[in-house]
Amino acid sequence: MSPRTPSRPVGTVTRGTTNPNRLRRMDRWIAATHGAALRRAADPVAVDLGYGAAPWTAVELLARLRETAPHARVVGIEIDPARVAAAKPYERDGLTFRHGGFELPLPTAPVLIRAANVLRQYDEDQVAGVWERLCGRLAPGGLLVEGTCDEIGRRHVWVALDPRGPRTVTFATRLGSLHAPSDLAERLPKALIHRNVPGEPVHAFLRDFDRAWAAAAPYASYGARQRWIRTARDLSADWPVADGPARWRQGELTVTWAALAPRPPFTG
Repeated sequence: MSPRTPSRPVGTVTRGTTNPNRLRRMDRWIAATHGAALRRAADPVAVDLGYGAAPWTAVELLARLRETAPHARVVGIEIDPARVAAAKPYERDGLTFRHGGFELPLPTAPVLIRAANVLRQYDEDQVAGVWERLCGRLAPGGLLVEGTCDEIGRRHVWVALDPRGPRTVTFATRLGSLHAPSDLAERLPKALIHRNVPGEPVHAFLRDFDRAWAAAAPYASYGARQRWIRTARDLSADWPVADGPARWRQGELTVTWAALAPRPPFTG
């Protein structure tokens, strides 16, 4: 049974910036890696938490999930009542909008929670508590995906968590616009962005990522995708890369959380 819902939503209002197709990279990864769990679920509910001033990301999430999980349902949750009212006309079969925050005012535990560009405004020391709260609301086998992207979704980094805590970090980019992998540093999620400094694992990882990218420069003659794939192969010799060529071809690379986790006192 879920915990009692607080009388007031938990959290603060975000800027609400959103654009159509902004979260396509995250959605594509979710469908590929978590689609089977949604198909198996008796009640395949996905939450778009903090969808922003317009409902486009929730509408798109439903369409993308239903390509792999035809019975998936999406609930968009926003802490700003005006945003919920503005989204209501977009409700349809499988898509609803609710007023709420991190407490997730739902009668059932979701199989997926997506929180994109929500925690950037919070302090780093608040992240672990938010993660714990959200993971505590997941259904068994559920997934929380929390991260940050640029305004048009060319660069995106997210953490995937299950009820046990953070599992992986995924870097995703439009390869044609990439100068170096460290371009993604400005899109690190809140748990990592302030840790991109010497002595922290994420800083060492991005340094090695750039070095592998530079070493793979000869493959650029075959296209940015082949250069990225070669970079990922070389990087996997020293770092616990958790995916393979099928995802690398999409401009993604996933690493285990433990390899990039901030040094204490972060408690995520």
